[in-house]
Amino acid sequence: MTTVQINLPDALAQRARSEGLLSDDAIQRLLEDAMRRLMQVAERLHGANIEPMSEEEIDAEIQAARAERRAAQAKPPHGSQ
Repeated sequence: MTTVQINLPDALAQRARSEGLLSDDAIQRLLEDAMRRLMQVAERLHGANIEPMSEEEIDAEIQAARAERRAAQAKPPHGSQ
């Protein structure tokens, strides 16, 4: 058995504790569920023949999306001058 220590903001820890999410069993279920969902996404990507992106490609996509959002926000509303 492995022991894992995590640091959480107090408010989050209190909410998680009150919902019963900090028990060993609950954390194990949460991790197993997250890993199962991650594997499902990986399988879909593999099935779609989508090539993995490099960090540089991901960064370029993020920068392009941010630039597009800034440009859209800078435009005056339709019909305004």
